[in-house]
Formats: sequence, C-alpha cells, structure tokens
Amino acid sequence: MEILRKFKFPARSKSPIFVFTITGLALTAVTSSAAVSVLRDSTSVHHPNKISTAVEGVVRSSRAILAITLTVADYKYSLRRLTADSDEYIQRLTEVHSRSAKRILKLCESNKGFYVKAGQFVATLKLVPKEYSLALSSLQDQAVPCNLQDIKHVLTSNLGQNLSEIFLSFDEEPIAAASIAQVHHAVLKDHQEVAVKVQYPGLKQNMKLDTTIMSFLSKSVVKIFPEYRFDWLVHEFVKSISQELDFIQEAKNSEKIATNFKHNKMITVPTVFWEFTTTQVLTMQFCKGFKVDDVEALKRTNLSPAKVAKVLVEVFAEMIFVHGFIHGDPHPGNILVSPGGQNGFSLVLLDHGNCKTLDEGFRRDFCRLWEALILLDSTKIQELGTRFGVGQYAKFFPVIFTGRTSESKSGLGKGMSIQERQKLKQELKLLRLEDVTTFMGSLPPDFLTVLRTDGLIRSITLKLSAPQRVRLLAYAKYAVYGLGYNSTSEPDFVEKSIISKSVMLVSYIRLRLILELMELFQGMKKLKHTIYTLYGRVVNGITRSVKVSSVTSIV
Repeated sequence: MEILRKFKFPARSKSPIFVFTITGLALTAVTSSAAVSVLRDSTSVHHPNKISTAVEGVVRSSRAILAITLTVADYKYSLRRLTADSDEYIQRLTEVHSRSAKRILKLCESNKGFYVKAGQFVATLKLVPKEYSLALSSLQDQAVPCNLQDIKHVLTSNLGQNLSEIFLSFDEEPIAAASIAQVHHAVLKDHQEVAVKVQYPGLKQNMKLDTTIMSFLSKSVVKIFPEYRFDWLVHEFVKSISQELDFIQEAKNSEKIATNFKHNKMITVPTVFWEFTTTQVLTMQFCKGFKVDDVEALKRTNLSPAKVAKVLVEVFAEMIFVHGFIHGDPHPGNILVSPGGQNGFSLVLLDHGNCKTLDEGFRRDFCRLWEALILLDSTKIQELGTRFGVGQYAKFFPVIFTGRTSESKSGLGKGMSIQERQKLKQELKLLRLEDVTTFMGSLPPDFLTVLRTDGLIRSITLKLSAPQRVRLLAYAKYAVYGLGYNSTSEPDFVEKSIISKSVMLVSYIRLRLILELMELFQGMKKLKHTIYTLYGRVVNGITRSVKVSSVTSIV
C-alpha cells in the first residue's frame, strides 16, 4: 500500500496510541479511496444503490478500524512488563483473548456478509486461541435471509427468464441461508425437484472494499507490532472467499467430487442443472436429509452415530490422502445424512465452493507425516516438519493431530498421561504469541486447508461420540493408500483396481501390526510395573506383619 509507505512507524514508540492515530488516518484515506472505486466500478446496480453501497462500506470499515485498534491496544497494554512464562501473564492473556474475541464477534455481527464469513473461517482453525474459536463459532447459524425481491432480481437477470417460465413452483421461504447466498426449494417444468442457490446482490462490490480494509489492517498491525503476524490469515481468507463467489466453479467442483466417489454408494453429490446455472445462480438436484451431527435424528431413524462417523472420516481421509482434492468447508450444514438404500444411509455432500487441489508433493509428504505420527517416529516428524517449513515447531504435530506427544507412552487415541500433560503445559507456557503466529504463517497454504478441514471433521465426530481412534486409524489407512496412489490413474482406482487395493491393504496391515505390537509392548511394560508395585506392597505388608508379631511375642 502506497499510503502505508508514506508513514514512518517508530520501532519503539513510547505511546502506541500515536501510531494508532496515524494508522487510523491512513485507513480512512484507504477506505474513502476504496469506496470511490466501488462507486465507480459498480455498473450493475442503480446510482442510488451505488451511493448506498459506498456509504455502507465506509461505515463497516470504520467499525473494523476501531475494533482492531482497540484489540491491538488491549493486548499491548494488558501484557506490558509481564514475562511470558509467568502465571500472571497466562491469566492476563486469557482475559485479553476473551475480551478481544467478544469484540471481534460484535464486529462480525454488525458488519455481516464477508465479516461473518471471515469469523466462521477463523473459528474453524485449530491453532487460534480457544476463546476466539468458541466465540466465533456462534456465527455459523446467524445468517439472515435476503429480501425476496432482490433474490428474484438476481434470478431473472442471470437466467434471462421470469421464474414462472422456468419453475412450476418456487418456495419463497429459503430452506437455508448463509453469509453469501441462500437456497430455495423449487420444481422445474419437467417436475424435477431442485435446490436453487442464489448469491446475494452487491457481494462483489462489498468484497472489494471489505477485503481491501482487512488486508490493510493486517499489514498495519504487522508494521506496528511484528509479533502479531496475522496477514497470512487474511490472505488465505481472501483466496477462499474469491473462489466461493463463482458458482460455475462450484458446480465444476461438485462434479469432480462426484467423479472421485462414483463407485462409493455411501456418497451422494447433487446433480448440477447447467442450463439454470450461472456465476450467481446454482441449480442442483434436491436431496433430502438431516444434518450429520443431528444425533436425535440418527436415533429416530435407527442409524448408528458411530457408523456415520466412520463413513464420514473415511470419505474425507480419501479426499485428503488419495484424491488430493478437498471439500474445504465440511461443517454440519454442508453434510446431510439421507436414510435409505442398501447400506441404510448415504452422506450427501453440499456446498462445493471452497474446494482445493493439493500440491502432489505436499499430498505425498502429508501421507508420510501421518505414518510417522501413528508410529511416533520423531525423527521422521522433524524431517517432514523441516520440509513443511516449520522447523522446531514440528514437535507439536503429534499433539495437534493425535492428541499425544512424540514421547507418549499412551495407546493411539487414548490421550496423554498426567505426567505428559504437565510436561506439555510447561513447554506451552514458554511459547509466545509470536511463536504461534510464526508457526501458522510458515505452514504451506495446503497445510492450513487440511488443518481447517480436519478440525471441522473432528468436531463432528466428537458430537457423534465416536472414539478418536476411529479417525486416527482411518487417516492411517488412507495415508498408506495415498503413498501407493498414482495421480495419473483414475481417481477412483482405490475402489476399482484389485491389485492396487491388495498391495495397499497389505501395507496397511503391516502398519497396523507394527502399531499393535508397539501398544502390546507398552501394555506389557505397564503390566510389569503394576506387578512389581503390587509385589512390593505385598512384601512390605508381610514385613510389617512379621515385625508386629515379633514385638507382640517379646511383650
């Protein structure tokens, strides 16, 4: 940003408020400039609406400036003169996290649109402070439907026909509403039930202004306080939201996932009706079902939550480790359980706007990482961590993904012992916020995508009360499959090729055998320790009894 370069921020300002004031002035200039740009470029709406959009953009941007300024000031002043390893620092940091999370939540609720989407994006990242993820997770179900007349205008302007010429019926009440679009149930002239996803009007204009301000704020914070590096987060969000606004690309994504799973009867992907699909309107097959985490609905339909969880993790494990093409937003509203069929149910995958193709080298390295995580091969984990660009922080990979340390003596999926937790707590106390942001900023973009997807899947399996071991073993199996996968082969070769599948199965059985032997060995060590402890107690008890008897005899 040219405006930012014109200001010379002091490295050690005695009063950061001075810097905030300068930044506020710069941001006001940027906001006004971006608003004028929106006004000039918004050729699709009437002039009064252009002015309204620009003014609203300035108001939203002002709220963002104030919220971020207050948040950074809160961190800076609340934590000053405190050492990072002190108990007071930890307590104060938790309090600031809580206040700041509420402040950001209020900003997202007030500004709506992309700010809600940004809040949802942050809430699903595992490594953000829990105060933020808990507060911002409430944004998942807060979307307010758009005015019906505006929705009809988007439909007619995109499809070139009146609704009565396309549909036998069109439900005016949306069946779902999100931050960038809402979905209506309708019936086509040929009596096919469809779901029509309609993008809210004016989003592209708002996105230009909002993302400009988000990017500028993140860069300004880094300039003022280098330890608070969150510019990578804004960059990833902007890339993600840009993809989601193109419904043609979303339709292509859904067809690719349908092709990848065409031999898997447990997966349903709605068919796209291309003649009624544009960049702002997506018409697809209407599929019935209920949210994947609706435990009560599962019980009513006599479906096992554990079985649903197992199918879910295997589907996403295959996406990550084998196909290398991931549905990046698997929250419960985007995955339905549809009862019926020869297997009792199928999973319906919706909303394919945020899909990503993983780099082939990354995919294979991630498969290797999971093999190392399952076997607790700390040398291999560190080697792969260096390749991923995180260096010393690779030692936290086992904790992040499996819930145990690389020195853990616990079985897979059984968490950590009290001693291991205490040791980890001491290590984490030494970490500064700068360490966390440096770690996150160093990760490849593909890693962040997988991290976010895995976080959402874990939260669903947790609600379904599935043991963590189910997810870990599914990931291990498909990591082995992924290492044997040739990207030039058909995407569903795991299902089709008997030879390939047999080779992979043997490799997986080998991995399971090693794992079981490791756990048996650990169990034998624990049993040995228990026997020795019990033997010692028995001997001590007998010794005490003999001494008492001897004393009694003497008396």
